[in-house]
Amino acid sequence: MASKIKKDDLVHILTGKDKGKEGKVLHVFPAKNKVIVEGINILKKHKKKTDKGEGGIFDVPSPIDLSNVALVCPVKKVPTKVGFTILKDGTKKRVSKVSGETI
Repeated sequence: MASKIKKDDLVHILTGKDKGKEGKVLHVFPAKNKVIVEGINILKKHKKKTDKGEGGIFDVPSPIDLSNVALVCPVKKVPTKVGFTILKDGTKKRVSKVSGETI
């Protein structure tokens, strides 16, 4: 089945500490229904110094649930639901519910 949210999509955060922000999807985990969004849900990771690298406190993006993000419509620049349509050549495409345009 085709995914509603894909890598490099612009998404709007619906809930949580980053509510109202927008960012680009860096990675999608379809089995877990989670996505990693650039600049959203950043956590502090403490890492000990090793022979291979330096230690310190690093900012690491954490996955966010798919139900907490909405795709941004490329035409109207507002959050939208995603639907699917089958074109005349038989391919399945994502469609914005706000504008009706293919994504």
